[in-house]
Amino acid sequence: MTDPNTPDQSGAQVPPVPPVPPAAPEPPAYGAPQPAAPAYQPPAAPAYGAPAAPAYGAPAYGAPPAAKTNVLAIVSLVSAFFISLVAIITGHIALNQIKKTGEQGRGLAIAGLVLGYIGLVVGLIVIVVWIILIAAAASSGYYTTY
Repeated sequence: MTDPNTPDQSGAQVPPVPPVPPAAPEPPAYGAPQPAAPAYQPPAAPAYGAPAAPAYGAPAYGAPPAAKTNVLAIVSLVSAFFISLVAIITGHIALNQIKKTGEQGRGLAIAGLVLGYIGLVVGLIVIVVWIILIAAAASSGYYTTY
């Protein structure tokens, strides 16, 4: 008996040459009828108790964490309805933080800024009108004495 690990001295056991793979089929000529596509076959259901594979596009290990909204952007929008100066200050700080961290809430911060500036301008107009009315009433000469 011969050892299969020793080389053959006679040269009689030469491995056969592998066959040549078939050539790729030629594409059909322009205008020629195309072969019909195979019908869609849904994947087979997994056996009972076997874990199901995630659907296409679904994450394999749970959903990604939701993007965090900047808290100062929310504070800016809410405070714009009560204290305009706080809305302006927190809105600018929130925009700066959003630019650095990439958090959500840029629209909230801008809305808080716009409403804050509008509230500040309206508040200043009201103060000026009150001062004018008080000055006009004081200079009218109508006094009550007891």
